[in-house]
Parts: sequence; structure tokens; C-alpha cells
Amino acid sequence: MRVVLATESFLPDVNGVANSVVRMAEHLVRSGHEPLVVAPAFSGADLPALPYPVVRVPSVPMPGYPQLRLGLPAPALHAAIRGHGADVVHLASPFVLGAWAQASAKTLRLPSVAVYQTDVAAYARAYRVRLTERMAWRWIRTVHNAATRTLAPSTESVAALEAHGVRRIHLWRRGVDDVRFHPSQRSTAIRRALAPNDEVLVGFVGRLAAEKEVDLLAGASSLKGVRVVVVGDGPHAGSLRRALPDAVFLGARHGAQLARIYASLDVFAHTGPYETFGQTVQEAMASGLPVVAPAAGGPLDLVGHGLTGYLVPPHAGAGFTSAIAELAGDPALRLAMGAAGREAVRGRSWSAIGDELIGHYQAALSAPVLSPVPVVA
Repeated sequence: MRVVLATESFLPDVNGVANSVVRMAEHLVRSGHEPLVVAPAFSGADLPALPYPVVRVPSVPMPGYPQLRLGLPAPALHAAIRGHGADVVHLASPFVLGAWAQASAKTLRLPSVAVYQTDVAAYARAYRVRLTERMAWRWIRTVHNAATRTLAPSTESVAALEAHGVRRIHLWRRGVDDVRFHPSQRSTAIRRALAPNDEVLVGFVGRLAAEKEVDLLAGASSLKGVRVVVVGDGPHAGSLRRALPDAVFLGARHGAQLARIYASLDVFAHTGPYETFGQTVQEAMASGLPVVAPAAGGPLDLVGHGLTGYLVPPHAGAGFTSAIAELAGDPALRLAMGAAGREAVRGRSWSAIGDELIGHYQAALSAPVLSPVPVVA
């Protein structure tokens, strides 16, 4: 198949959308298919050569979060889809660029697969932008109902989409590299540097932005014998340093270095309540860590409460502090939950997830073509 992956975010961005597009494009190449990525343009250093073509379209910074770019409608988008001879169009977290790619797919009478990955309605509320939650859901419904099928990463996401009138939804989870993210990556040197007095290391990995609510770890950071480690960067980095003065901020880390940091932690805490999946939760579990996460969104599918970690009330720091305190005081419980978490992610390789996606493409190709009326952004 010739597949166009139109994505709202791509390299050099570091987030779940960009990462899953990279993984799926790589899998398509390995499987003998021909992917083309269409993504927002960015300014900065050149990226390393990729084994598939990438077309960049004009973009503007996202309000409130200039590190992310919003792709704009441009003739290059339609030309890229048509020029690639696409069989199917993959819409990664469609909202702006994805809506225009959807319109092009309709015009060319091509099937499309829309992947729901970002809770835009919740982000609108968190950032207080001039887009109400109701308007956001109306737009999500419009874009996704124009697709041949929608893929959602968790049962919570499926339920939310159904409740807001989205049709033709299928569950499609995310993969994890359980070879890279592995307990064997635990590093004595990293632990000596981060926990010189043998503190219990509690880590957060992710974007430092309003919707992640990392400040909820303030209580845990003040626990005796506990050190909070924050990995990532974003617009709230400065304010979080002030809110968590005792925490260690490592900035963004990637690849093998990130895997060693994960495995060198004792507990993983994910505070964001708006995750449609929770990829860092899955990476922490593969690394053999117990997880504390909000009882909301994607973590509901990933974390077995009392088995692989704890699910606590969202938006409240007290639950995180209490659960982390219990785990900090019980090394045997940490080990047991970490081992159970590692077992729970067994078999969730990116290759298996990629094969599932190809199955969805094939199903879309055999489905009736929907109305050619384009989506108007």
C-alpha cells in the first residue's frame, strides 16, 4: 500500500503523536509498504535522513505553547497526497492539518483512518484558549465522522468519542519497546548521582505543560527519604522548578539514556489526567516500575490498581503523596508491582501494533467510500 500519514506533530517534536507516526512509518517500510509523512514545517537543525519521504507544509506556533507548530492549509498538502498515489490517508490526531488532509482525501475519493490521540477539548480548557470544550468536541466529531474509521487508544477514549457522537470507532492501542525499556538498564552511576543518600527516586517523564499537572508532586517531593526526578521540557519548566524546589530537573532525555533513567527510578508517577493512552506509563512498566497515575483516561487500561501500581483521584496531590509514601516505605511491594507491570506489557511490541494498523488500512480500503463533501476548517 501507498500510505500518506498526515500528522499534527512530527520530528523534532517529542510527544506521543510524533513518536507513534515515526514508529508506524518505520514499520510500513519494513513491511514493504510505501509511506509518505506530511507534517508542519519547523525551524532548526536538519533532521537525520529518514527511510521515507517527508513533506513539510507552512505552520504557525500553537497559542500558549509555541514549541508546537500548527500546520496550515497549503497546495503542497493536496499535491503530496495526489502525487504519492495514495491508497489510504492516515490522519494522526487530526485537528487542523488533519482536517485539510481529510478534505483532500474526500476530494480524491480515498479512504482515511483517523487516529484519536489528543484530548483537544481538555487542552482547550486547560489553556483557556478561545475555543470552548463544546466547540472542540463539535469539531472532533465533524473530522472523525468524515473518516472511514476512527482508531482510539483506550476504552475511556472510545467511550468519550461515542458519547460525543463519533461513529465507526475501533480500539487500537500503542506499542512499547520492551527491549530498550527494561529493568536491566538500571544504572548504579545514575542512582549515585540522583540519590546520594539512597533516597527513593520518584520520576515523571513528559512534557512540562499545564495539562500534565506535574505540580501535584509537591507533596511527594517533601516526603523524607524521597527525591522527585522530572524528565522533560516545556513551557511550564520555570514555574515547576519554583513549585518543586527539592526536585531534580534533568531536561529532555531520549533513547538509551532515557531508558537508563527509567530503570534507575523506584516509582513512576504520571500526574496528567487528560491522557488518551499514556505512553510513558507503559514505558515505565516495561522498565519494571510501579506506577501511580490518575484514575482517568488511558491509565485506567494500563495500571492494575493494587497490582501494578495505584490509581488515585485526578487533579489532587494528596492521593499521589499517599500512594508514593506507601511505595517508598515498602521495597518488597515496589519490586512485586514492578515485576507485575513488566509482565502486563509483554507482547505489546510496536511490530504487533503496526500489523494491527495495516489491518485497519485494509479494512478501510474495502469499506464503502463516504460522501465526497469535504471537511471545511
